[in-house]
Amino acid sequence: MSYRYLWSLALLLLSSAPVLAQGPPITVDKPIMLGADAFIIKTLTEVRRAESGTFVKAPVMLHYLPTSNTLVAAHFPYVYYDFEGGESGQVFGDMGLLAKYQFYRRDGMGKTFRMVAKTYQTLPTGKPLAIDDMSLGRYQSYQGIIAGYESIRYGILGEVGYLIDPNGNLDEWRQQLGFGLPLLKPTYPVKQLNLYFEYRSSWFTELDAYALFYAQGIQYAVGRVTVETSLQLPLTNNVPEAQQRRYSLFMGARYTF
Repeated sequence: MSYRYLWSLALLLLSSAPVLAQGPPITVDKPIMLGADAFIIKTLTEVRRAESGTFVKAPVMLHYLPTSNTLVAAHFPYVYYDFEGGESGQVFGDMGLLAKYQFYRRDGMGKTFRMVAKTYQTLPTGKPLAIDDMSLGRYQSYQGIIAGYESIRYGILGEVGYLIDPNGNLDEWRQQLGFGLPLLKPTYPVKQLNLYFEYRSSWFTELDAYALFYAQGIQYAVGRVTVETSLQLPLTNNVPEAQQRRYSLFMGARYTF
């Protein structure tokens, strides 16, 4: 068995356990939800440098919590693309619909552990540019489980799920793992400075291809506003050249009503 499958197995086991984060993580999803009727507007712009070109995804994401254990969201992405030696332009990318349900919660003194079921539907609203997670121009469906542990000292967060690409060959077994470390003492109103250490493992089952990424991020939250940035680098990039990435730079902000 090669090391890439051992990595997948290790991340799968870890993502079935607690997840670590103080504020909301940057590139990994979270199981911690706010109270009922909360509304969040956010963005997480990705500047991706790939072997095939440079691509930018700047989404507007609207999240709403009908109850304290459910969340629905719509993501509206703007995409800029510039292929090496080819065309460039700006388009509306693949829109996404998200739903999450928190089915387990256990709270303790200054700590909590929660689990969430998640589904994300990618709609074929984008131009067929063969840029995954940005503008494929075809329908995809993702189902996953998120588990997370948070305390006042640290947080651990993991996710495992499967993406179905019915009209393509990008079916993906995905695992994510995140660690959050607060640099400031807990205060109220909220004032936090957090470091994030986040991993993503992607095994494309039809292509028999594998990629592993590491992201180092920092986040500042004050009151209802959060700003963050993260640099994601490939540790393993055993995928077709058209999908290979050199790095991604993420810059985001969110506001909670």
